[in-house]
Amino acid sequence: MRRLAAAVVASLIPTLVSAAPHRLPDYAGKETLLGWMNVYRHNPDPDRVPTAVRVMSRLGLLSDPESAGVYVGFLAGVIAANPDKAEALIGRMFPLSSEHHWAIVRAVAYSSRPEWPTLLRRLADRMPQRQVMIERYLDGKLPTLEQAPIEKDETWGEQLRARFTLAKYFSKAAPETKLELTPDLLDTLWGYYYATGNYRPLARIILMLRWSKERDAIERLTLGSMAKYTLALNSARNPDLLETLKWASTQPQPDAVTPVLAEVVEAAETFETGKLRNAALASIDELRRKGPGYRRDISLWGQVGEGAIAIGCIAAAVAGQVEFGIPCVVGGAATSAALRIWNGQN
Repeated sequence: MRRLAAAVVASLIPTLVSAAPHRLPDYAGKETLLGWMNVYRHNPDPDRVPTAVRVMSRLGLLSDPESAGVYVGFLAGVIAANPDKAEALIGRMFPLSSEHHWAIVRAVAYSSRPEWPTLLRRLADRMPQRQVMIERYLDGKLPTLEQAPIEKDETWGEQLRARFTLAKYFSKAAPETKLELTPDLLDTLWGYYYATGNYRPLARIILMLRWSKERDAIERLTLGSMAKYTLALNSARNPDLLETLKWASTQPQPDAVTPVLAEVVEAAETFETGKLRNAALASIDELRRKGPGYRRDISLWGQVGEGAIAIGCIAAAVAGQVEFGIPCVVGGAATSAALRIWNGQN
């Protein structure tokens, strides 16, 4: 629940707009900082961002990487929007507690500027305790924000093979570097949007809406549901964001996104965001209780000829033993007996 709560930290920012000063004070509190971040895109003030970082550090907002996404995303957006002065701005953030240097490193890598590796190398001497982290980003062993797998889902067949194939036990291929789908990712995209007002991070959040109907993966369902809720809540309180979502709804979107985006706009205009929150929690709870949709749909697979699974594979999966290496062969005969074994566990 703590990580789920972290995903909505960005959605709370619009409630603090009235507390936002025109110029961020040196000793601002969290509410003042968040309010300032929310309106930053309307009147960018990069010269005060080093002050904002010192406030984040003083308040301990950068201490937990799992709940600091909105701040890291904000810094990444500022760096991206100010390539000519980014190094100077970051230089003014020091001295900074070494405990919080990771946020600077990640923000530079997440900025997506073509020159971010060069900038990171120039900053390396200021953060000697983060040398391993810096090297991992420069070597491509740590994923950047652009490597979050948002734009493409695995097909049904690919998901099936990933669950039941023996390849994962014997394959020597290096795993693909990609950012995990966590609530922190959603917060990071919101932070990037607050810093720039650009459509790109917002478009990626909109794409997550298709996952609000997810039936197999709890992480995608959680992320899609929280994207739906935060988009509605934020746009209800930010007219410019609502107008952007209305415009986005007139543009070509994936079929799974279009109806959900319409729900978001409707909820924002009527301030019925509570229903979205409750529906999201109910969907997540249902998936946890009933298990993934691929298990509930196995009998349908047998009928439509989508694929076939050997009876031994199904029995192992039902017993929760697949991860222990019990052989599982896709392509065996999906007999009626096998289907009954599976359905009897639901």
